[in-house]
Amino acid sequence: MGGTERGYVNDAFESNWIAPLGPNVNGFESDIESFIQSNVHAAALSSGTGAIHLALQILGVGKGDEVLCQSFTFSASANPIVYLGAEPVFIDSESYTWNMSPKLLEDAIEHRIKHYKKPKAIIAVHLYGMPYQVDEINQIAEKYDIPVIEDSAEALGSIYKGEKCGSLAAISILSFNGNKIITTSGGGALLSKNKDHIAQAIHLSTQARDNAPHYQHSKIGYNYRMSNVLAGIGRGQMEVLQERVDARRSNYSFYKDSLGDLPGIKFLQEPAQTYSNRWLSCILTPSFEIREKIRLELQAENIESRPLWKPMHLQPIFKDRLNYSDGTSEDLFNRGLCLPSGSNLTKEDLLRVVSIIKNIIK
Repeated sequence: MGGTERGYVNDAFESNWIAPLGPNVNGFESDIESFIQSNVHAAALSSGTGAIHLALQILGVGKGDEVLCQSFTFSASANPIVYLGAEPVFIDSESYTWNMSPKLLEDAIEHRIKHYKKPKAIIAVHLYGMPYQVDEINQIAEKYDIPVIEDSAEALGSIYKGEKCGSLAAISILSFNGNKIITTSGGGALLSKNKDHIAQAIHLSTQARDNAPHYQHSKIGYNYRMSNVLAGIGRGQMEVLQERVDARRSNYSFYKDSLGDLPGIKFLQEPAQTYSNRWLSCILTPSFEIREKIRLELQAENIESRPLWKPMHLQPIFKDRLNYSDGTSEDLFNRGLCLPSGSNLTKEDLLRVVSIIKNIIK
């Protein structure tokens, strides 16, 4: 916590405004819009997963439709597709940013149009805070007239060619889960330059109640709106967002400077005109065996690390779903490791991690 969150939360208690909606929700949405800029509008929600669910529904995704989804991501990117009875089609990564491969995306679109039907939407993810190849993905999406949902759950504070992540697609989403760059404990947001999309999101997220003096519903809605209390935490967190980004980037720089010359250890570099919040600092090791040796040695010292995301097309629940893969994300999963990356890590903490990895590699 940055320190000012308590004041916003106390305001909610003192005004007895605890339920969903309220001054903190309005203020938090305004804070997000001011930070992202680019004429983006925000709806504060209970989770990033809920935001993806609403985004898909706003774009007309329904039963039997196909949605092209990055395979190398957390399951929350893909699960909402199934909520709506649609079919996820997984697209593998490229090695440049570790995100959705534009080539495989276009191959998949052409194949689905030729052999089945045109996909209804694309979910692209800025993995670990590294922006995906936005221009290439958007050009393909525009060519085939398929809208993009920009999953910026891990990328608040990241920038692509001068534009903040969260403003780069038809609809974008953020996450404020407990492990993100800033947190509301649990929460998310749906962002769009289209005010109608935001109005739909707010309507659907408040049980789709019609404008009537009684409770009347013409659509199925959801209980996805953020509470006034949690939004108060978010307001305080927005005040220290850049400090959190600076701390994460400092972690990455320390690891890169300390480990970058070790044989077989590689880091994900920032492409030109890209600025990553470095939500997590990750390394690629020479092999699965060395990755596991590092992970287990760190674990023995009570230091948590974690393999990179296991691709969705390799997950038991999605193993029978269609995928367009070339092995990139599977290799990243087998050799990659997320190192401790918290914003409050001390230099002593970082030195402990680096020392263990150096001893293993040397």
